[in-house]
Amino acid sequence: MFDLTKARADTPAGQNGIYLNNAGCSLMPRPVIEAVQDYFALEAGIGGFRAVTREAGAIAAVYASVAALINAKSDEIALMGSHTAAWQSVFYGLSFTEGDRILTSQSEYGANYVAFLQMRKRTGCVIDVIPCGGDGASDPVALDKMIDDRVKLIAINWIPTNGGLMNPAAEIGRVARAHGIPYLLDACQAVGQTPVDVEELGCDFLSATGRKWLRGPKGTGFLYVRQAGLASGRPEPAMIDDFGALWKKPDAYELVAGARRYETHENAPALRLGLGAAADYALALGLDRIRERVRRLAEGLRAELARMPGIAVHDLGAEHAGLVTFTHDAVAPGAIAQALEGEAIYVKVVPREGALLDSTARQLTQILRVSPHYFNAEEELETFLRALRKVTRA
Repeated sequence: MFDLTKARADTPAGQNGIYLNNAGCSLMPRPVIEAVQDYFALEAGIGGFRAVTREAGAIAAVYASVAALINAKSDEIALMGSHTAAWQSVFYGLSFTEGDRILTSQSEYGANYVAFLQMRKRTGCVIDVIPCGGDGASDPVALDKMIDDRVKLIAINWIPTNGGLMNPAAEIGRVARAHGIPYLLDACQAVGQTPVDVEELGCDFLSATGRKWLRGPKGTGFLYVRQAGLASGRPEPAMIDDFGALWKKPDAYELVAGARRYETHENAPALRLGLGAAADYALALGLDRIRERVRRLAEGLRAELARMPGIAVHDLGAEHAGLVTFTHDAVAPGAIAQALEGEAIYVKVVPREGALLDSTARQLTQILRVSPHYFNAEEELETFLRALRKVTRA
């Protein structure tokens, strides 16, 4: 049974308001905070090199903890300074030429899509969007019909920024695998709120962050690279130094054997230990239990919002995640968010540029996003709804 009392006791920042922006940056639990603070205290006492040597075993164990989150092997994990660094280290390591095709989702993040556009400007490659099915999710059947010998990458987000949609990541993985096309899955909104199994997903690469649903420190992320790709040596990381590659001869280098070839020498051990603590904390709670509670809270919010006068809920998909998005027909999202913050209730305003293709297709500008996590109490959501009714009646 889920222990809400313990989850809330483990979340000190939760005492300072009602925090409903876990899809942006969640609140760290005590074990994560303590892992970071303890290491900084050690480093302050004995210096950076001695601290990292003393804690080498604990730092190495982080790879196993992260791998366990997604059913991967430890040597398939690279620890990164952010989700962006993880995603970009793969994407910019791929080779594209004029006419090569990148297939992506209509809900793609602005951060990823601008990288596609830059690659198109540099190489003349083509960006094609996978059509959506009737539920608004990327359609695997339509994707299969798009495949030809010019497709060099399938890159989608599993859960987009602007709604409760969950793209059919595993079905898309089966299409990619059947045609032998590299598959880069952005799972930054999935890891920590739902079970993740890279074998089931069929992705070649998966990128994720620590700061969102996993409740790790900001400045952390990780990359999964399938063992088969590591063995082939293709693609290489976008950038390397003498951590990820060995300088074997004056004119030659050799990549290290595992996914750590995507890492560089400089890193933040304290934050890595925080990431490992966040992974262990989520695993101890159980990802199935976390998914059940997050979805129950989110579905309750959707139902209540849909009944409120003037509110339009904008979530798509046959299967919903923990992100709930809506607008009011008279009060702007920014005004609502500001009024709620005055009541110590924290939500997120998502700009149209966050997912421009989807926003344009659905004629959305700014929208409000509410993303409850398992440590949020039902009473907090009731307080949020009362405050929202008050703001939208003003």
